[in-house]
Amino acid sequence: MFETVLVANRGEIAVRVIRTLRSMGVRSVAVYSDADADARHVREADTAVRIGPAPASESYLSVERLLEAAARSGAQAVHPGYGFLAENAGFARACEEAGLVFIGPPADAIALMGDKIRAKETVKAAGVPVVPGSSGSGLTDGQLADAARDIGVPVLLKPSAGGGGKGMRLVRDASVLADEIAAARREARASFGDDTLLVERWIDRPRHIEIQVLADGHGGVVHLGERECSLQRRHQKIIEEAPSVLLDEETRAAMGEAAVQAARSCGYRGAGTVEFIVPGDDPSSYYFMEMNTRLQVEHPVTELAVSIGAAGAAGGLDLVEWQLRVAAGEPLAFGQDDVRLTGHAVEARICAEDPARGFLPSGGTVLKLREPQGDGVRTDSGLSEGTEVGSLYDPMLSKVIAYGPDRATALRRLRAALAETVTLGVRTNAGFLRRLLAHPAVVSGELDTGLVEREVAGLVADEVPTEAYAAAALLRQASLRQPAGGSGWADPFAAADGWRMGGERAWTAHHLRVAGHDPVTVRVRGTADGGTELLLPGAGTPVRGSAGPVGGHRFTCTLDGVAHTFAALPDGTWLGRDGDAWHVRDHDPVAASLTRAGQAGADSLTAPMPGTVTVVKVAVGDEVAAGQSLLVVEAMKMEHVISAPHAGTVTELDVAPGTTVAMDQVLAVIAPVEEETA
Repeated sequence: MFETVLVANRGEIAVRVIRTLRSMGVRSVAVYSDADADARHVREADTAVRIGPAPASESYLSVERLLEAAARSGAQAVHPGYGFLAENAGFARACEEAGLVFIGPPADAIALMGDKIRAKETVKAAGVPVVPGSSGSGLTDGQLADAARDIGVPVLLKPSAGGGGKGMRLVRDASVLADEIAAARREARASFGDDTLLVERWIDRPRHIEIQVLADGHGGVVHLGERECSLQRRHQKIIEEAPSVLLDEETRAAMGEAAVQAARSCGYRGAGTVEFIVPGDDPSSYYFMEMNTRLQVEHPVTELAVSIGAAGAAGGLDLVEWQLRVAAGEPLAFGQDDVRLTGHAVEARICAEDPARGFLPSGGTVLKLREPQGDGVRTDSGLSEGTEVGSLYDPMLSKVIAYGPDRATALRRLRAALAETVTLGVRTNAGFLRRLLAHPAVVSGELDTGLVEREVAGLVADEVPTEAYAAAALLRQASLRQPAGGSGWADPFAAADGWRMGGERAWTAHHLRVAGHDPVTVRVRGTADGGTELLLPGAGTPVRGSAGPVGGHRFTCTLDGVAHTFAALPDGTWLGRDGDAWHVRDHDPVAASLTRAGQAGADSLTAPMPGTVTVVKVAVGDEVAAGQSLLVVEAMKMEHVISAPHAGTVTELDVAPGTTVAMDQVLAVIAPVEEETA
């Protein structure tokens, strides 16, 4: 076994790998960019080496700097994690040439399976069924469009070199093929450095099922059952589970054997995943999509739901450990007959994104963090309080995984865990995921890859609950009642409790603002019996309320006899509930400057997220049509097209390709066309 392993990644996967290295007594080496100097993975490793400035191209994607870090730290092997260079054949070869063991498959297998076109041809020759689509690589835009028309829309455009949904485009209208092909090429080039595309038939209401495989260097290959990954948004998985409720034992065995044959066809070694698309109404008609030649984000559900041997306990499998053992030359210690599925596991990916703003990337500083653990619950995370979440890297922050003896228990535990998840300071999708897991179709297992997009409107909680405003007002009221200077004595005439001589107690008005919402006013006053009552927005009569601490950074707001638990900073400016979070401040002049964001006028085009302008299609003076694509902003590997709100003339253009922009920053102004009057 290796003495020292360098982890060529960051965030939660680096922390995850370091945990296994520590358990095996192997010295861990972390790498970091300037943006991650104080990151959790850096603090948890035995040694950490700086590899460059914040941009990934100059740090985490620099083969030269990673190899220098390995040499400086005395590492014998490199674990690539997932993302960045994990599926880069050139990096695997460079490690081998430098005398380092690449903890993953051979470079030739990475290259073969990384080219989706060659991969399909290879596994098809091995007897694995594939999705009908284009053939050959290096197709021009015109050839891709012709192939799409031959197949018949809807079709799916896919980058040949990538995965994770980056650059994938579902096209249902043949008239927009040219624009969609161009956009898919841009995203593919930005994400993978290769804009080669292929086109495949789109299968309506498909299910996405993948098989985990493990292969050693001695001819041993096994599969570890399947994972259901059908709950996706923009072709990216957000909820995964093992096993799938769709498959019976016969189909599971057949798909597992197909995955094993796919692994053998490319000379695979290590942990990998073979992905299939499956018609929901005919599970026996499964098709190979691609093979991921690395550890998957969702590998924990396999670890929790699989046991090895008759006496094996669920949750006893460590895929990272087996990656290390295989890379060190050890044979697998078990065969296919030893693999058993025990219980059920479900995983939710926590991402820095705002569901209420169309899931655009978010950012900020993690002010307070509460991540669930406990019976049947596991959190894999790269976060800590003080972590700065920006737009340079992937938006996934952590994963919450729940296990149970059956699917219903696992889902229930995961919903409860997400309700306890608090990432204050950064808007996340935790609340959205909790609501998704309670959707009747999810509970019943009637899934498909389009379910989330169809139901998204009912799953996004855009409104701030009344109790959040009540809690903020009560905390603010309590702070006004505190004695100044902490002397312990308060001037009763200075107390802001609404008392006045010879009349009814007065209301104290608290003007509150939640980012992205109109300001509201909550009126609070004391009562004769020492209680507190509130007049909430839109309410005709006051209600009883109180707020008190329950330990740590948690407090309870009781509103008309119903208690609601929140997390907050000591000053009460940040509130979290059910996996959602709101920033609540007094509506004073300082906060008012924040409320003006995005209110530049109907003629202004503003940045929907912090990021970088990658495409500018117009110039000052150009006439544009309503809905015309004008600019493209990219953040966290996601493109967002900025279109003209109406027909008019470009009178102001404040950005160029490469410009870094903040959320709600004005990009351009379109003066509307003046209608002629008779």
